[in-house]
Amino acid sequence: MPVTTRKPKYLQSEAGSGNRWMISYTDVMTILLILFVAIAAQAVQELQPEPKTLVQAAQPAPTVRPELPKITEPLPQESTLQEAQQVLRAGGLDPHLEARGLVINLPQTILFASGDDTVSAGALPVISKIAEVLKSLPNKVSLIGHADALPIHNAHFSNNWELSASRSLKLLELLTARYGIPESRLSVASLGSTDPKGSNETVDGRAENRRVEIVILAAE
Repeated sequence: MPVTTRKPKYLQSEAGSGNRWMISYTDVMTILLILFVAIAAQAVQELQPEPKTLVQAAQPAPTVRPELPKITEPLPQESTLQEAQQVLRAGGLDPHLEARGLVINLPQTILFASGDDTVSAGALPVISKIAEVLKSLPNKVSLIGHADALPIHNAHFSNNWELSASRSLKLLELLTARYGIPESRLSVASLGSTDPKGSNETVDGRAENRRVEIVILAAE
């Protein structure tokens, strides 16, 4: 009969306590592993872009529009006035392009006798050239009378305002009755001596100031 040998209790307790340090080591390693995994996950999360909100996601991506080339050619309206300017210059006139339109200056000596508002017969060839250009354009036309600063008083006019206004009106009547320019396209104005071109202190300057402007207005 075999004899079973049992270890004393004090030996059994020592043998069992030999692996207790392994349990503590495993727990520490597990905690460290969890800590490193958490740190790595946090780092990965910080590197990822923030998710867009619903509003941001709904907005379309910005489109890059190509820069349009600058227009160097004149606009049709400007080109039309330039062509009219060339035609009038070929006819011996000297019109100028301004912001308000094409301005044709007609001195009083061409259109009227001194102190009078009747268009002289000698002015008809010049006005005919202008009328032909006006017929070819749809633009409105302003007739503006100017005077010098010397006071005037005669049987017909009490001041320069009345004289320059009457001259503009007479020119309108001529353009409509003789050349068929519609009245709806024409307007008259009088500036008296308020917008001089030359000095009112000289004979030549005053002669330059006595004029009627025919302005082919730029389209609005």
